[in-house]
Amino acid sequence: MKYLFLSLFFCFSLKAQIINKTDSNQVKSSDTLVVDSGVKDSLKIFKPTIYDYQFQTQFSEKKIFDTVLSPNKTFIFSQYNNQDNFGKIQFSNVGEGFQNLVYSVNPEKNLSLLPENKSFNILPIEDVKYYDVKTPTAAFIYHNAVNNGAVLNSTYTQNIGSRFNFAIEYFGLRSLGNYQNNLASSNNTLFSGHYLSKNKRYQFFAHYLHQNVYNEENGGITDVNLFLQGDSRFNNRQNFQTNLTNTNSRFAYRRYYFSQEFAPFNVDKYPFKIRHTIYNQRNKYYLDGKLEPYYYSSVNELIPNFPVTTKKYSNNFSNTLSLVFDKEKFKFDAGVRYQIIKTGATPGVISNLYTIPTEISENRIGAVGNLQIKLLNKINLKSFFEFSQGSAFGTYLRSENLLNFEPIKGYNVDAKINFQSASPSFNLLENTSPYRKFNYYLQDVKNENVTEIGGKINLKWFKTELFANYFRIDNYTYLDEFAQPQQSASSLNISQIGGEATLDYYKFHLNGKVLFQSALTNSALLPMPNFIGRINFYYQTKAFKDAAEIQTGLKVYYFSKFASREYFPLLNEFILPNANSYSIGGQPIADAYFNLKVKRLILFLEAEHFTTTFSQNKSFTAPNYPLYDFRVNIGIVWYLFN
Repeated sequence: MKYLFLSLFFCFSLKAQIINKTDSNQVKSSDTLVVDSGVKDSLKIFKPTIYDYQFQTQFSEKKIFDTVLSPNKTFIFSQYNNQDNFGKIQFSNVGEGFQNLVYSVNPEKNLSLLPENKSFNILPIEDVKYYDVKTPTAAFIYHNAVNNGAVLNSTYTQNIGSRFNFAIEYFGLRSLGNYQNNLASSNNTLFSGHYLSKNKRYQFFAHYLHQNVYNEENGGITDVNLFLQGDSRFNNRQNFQTNLTNTNSRFAYRRYYFSQEFAPFNVDKYPFKIRHTIYNQRNKYYLDGKLEPYYYSSVNELIPNFPVTTKKYSNNFSNTLSLVFDKEKFKFDAGVRYQIIKTGATPGVISNLYTIPTEISENRIGAVGNLQIKLLNKINLKSFFEFSQGSAFGTYLRSENLLNFEPIKGYNVDAKINFQSASPSFNLLENTSPYRKFNYYLQDVKNENVTEIGGKINLKWFKTELFANYFRIDNYTYLDEFAQPQQSASSLNISQIGGEATLDYYKFHLNGKVLFQSALTNSALLPMPNFIGRINFYYQTKAFKDAAEIQTGLKVYYFSKFASREYFPLLNEFILPNANSYSIGGQPIADAYFNLKVKRLILFLEAEHFTTTFSQNKSFTAPNYPLYDFRVNIGIVWYLFN
């Protein structure tokens, strides 16, 4: 209920504001509509349009707020993290995370501590939004939770004058879940600001991000056969016994970020700038609770006097100075970067062979660069490069290259070649635990090298998109069935190919998306489904004399059966299956939905996994973790432009 009160507070505060019609951010006729010349009082009155409400990331062009009820919205705003989660499968409780079914590279794990199952709502630097609005603006995204709780994502932003904007964004989640020890709770706070001087020679982007992700970890249900048999005694999922009863995990993510640019000369004649970027990012992972008999059978398997609450952390202080050349069709920047990297864990001597270090720290020096070229309005090239060197974590190299062009009208091609050489995630380098067998320190570690080659083609027929990717991963780092880190001696090669298309007939539409993938070598190191597919059949029309818009349909999600990895809650990572594990998948997941848009408000109403109302649920997210049962998912998206 506190999220609803917060929403109402924002609404009333917006309505209570009085806007000065002479403010400089209200009177630009180039992007607002003059509705009254103000002859009597010599003032002009403006009515803002949607083009007066824009946002951007630091290195992107401005975009307007997207308030259209487009088909992809049903995949985005039905999810608690407001993302299209194709290629993932959600746990039974919102906020509990996902299992990745498709391999991809997550740069946020580079030189940092980021457990996989804590990564799905983390906001990277390049995704932080900075706004430019003519009047105070708010947006609210609400989801109901499982059993008890709510999810609210709220944004308030306002320009002070025409050149400075600030924004406050808050994300709050609390969901009890249907199973024992299943509570999920998160809160994210973001303060951001952007300033551009009158002569456009100086600007800055700044933000502070504070994110917490908390989960009770129940280890899955103890007896899977009781779930598969459909015993009516367990229709109340609280009756299932779970493997863990007193374990919880928490991930804390903090970032201070400031980037400023100064042009010493007239930017129209000499488009050179000096950019200085400084930030500090700190990640902390806590595991708390009591000793669980599920993980040990005798006291000899425990470390005497070792704290039950354990902590791991990483810290990245980065300071970069760059020279920038900024023209509309040619942009280039290059600079030097200095970093201080630290990682550590709860101290303790674990083995006669080695001591897990309390902290590993190093100073790193490197270089960064960006290149953007636009030719003939049909060819776009974007390249990014970063290199750094340190004594503890070795060489870091990352290169991303994207080429977009239109060879024939109606055909659009994206091609990419990316390469990354980096230390494995710090979560796989070391771990300390009161359970003796879950301690490790990965010595003589080698860089994990990832080469990615791929692209996609967009066709005008049926709104078709075809895509293909190839990955080669050398020194692939993974957790074996004993939750110990290993590095593969030979490369892991993965191929992916798929496509998406939409068929339209009158007001009926059929959208389908498929992905075929395969591990060409070392398939046992990364189990994955060979096929993932999704179909969305829907009807969309105007209603109530065009005052509203309706979208209703049926979605079906499917992935083929495969020998899934197991979820290991102590690390919040996925480990290889053991001899007693079993395959998951091969069960379609069907959702029926009804979406309604009225002005700037969109209501999403969805019957999730509704087939379980008349058939037995036999689907899993991971071994021992059943997929969610039928529930009515409610989402509300509301934009308020004062």
